[in-house]
Amino acid sequence: MKSAYDIIIAPVITEQSMEDLDIKKYAFKVAPDANKIEIKKAVEEIFGVTVIKVTTTHMRGKKRQQGRYPAGKSADWKKAVVKLSADSKNIELFEGMA
Repeated sequence: MKSAYDIIIAPVITEQSMEDLDIKKYAFKVAPDANKIEIKKAVEEIFGVTVIKVTTTHMRGKKRQQGRYPAGKSADWKKAVVKLSADSKNIELFEGMA
């Protein structure tokens, strides 16, 4: 069984994710094989909040070129956006960002 810290890898800090802080939506980079139930339990365990909805998406890696021929690709990853309940506290990790 994976721990909660194996499921939640890192927060996603973008302009869109910072705008969604007002409506208590938070974005995280998660393990590619994690499902919505595992993500919900991990966020609730780590941050002590109540999650009401989890949406996930697979982010495709972008093509990269270094030099002429060795065209490569950045890694694929999975993103989860969690919506917290209205009476739940905010996640402190994102407090100073907005």
